[in-house]
Amino acid sequence: MIFKNLLGVVFLLLFVSVSAQDAEKQEVRKVVEGFFEAFHKQDSVSMKKFMADEVVLQTTGKNKEGETILQTQKIEKLYESIVSIPDSVEFQEKLTSWNIQVDRTMANAWVGYEFWLNKQFSHCGINSFQMVNFNGDWKIIYLIDTRGREGCLE
Repeated sequence: MIFKNLLGVVFLLLFVSVSAQDAEKQEVRKVVEGFFEAFHKQDSVSMKKFMADEVVLQTTGKNKEGETILQTQKIEKLYESIVSIPDSVEFQEKLTSWNIQVDRTMANAWVGYEFWLNKQFSHCGINSFQMVNFNGDWKIIYLIDTRGREGCLE
């Protein structure tokens, strides 16, 4: 009888823990989706709402010689480039896959994407968002992405 009760409590605690973890993952996903909603609207003010005060922004890929490159950009440059895209240019970053991990106040969202420019495929890759939960609000502290054409649209 005691074993049954103990087993029931263990299952209940496990269920509550998994439910809380799923809720946290959904909150992290909402931050990424909100960021891209603002991105597509070219709304840098709204984009900033999803960012911490200090953000590291990087891109990695291969150059024409096939060597790995790593570029670091100031987040302000991203905001400036997004708002300066003319209305005649249509762009869309389609999110294709999700893997979210959360541990206490830290989260990682590994998000596959395809980038389309004027309805033409441009490139694909992964966005890796590192986030911290500041008193109940998930904020992006680090964003790195890969870019390439190989293995896309398969």
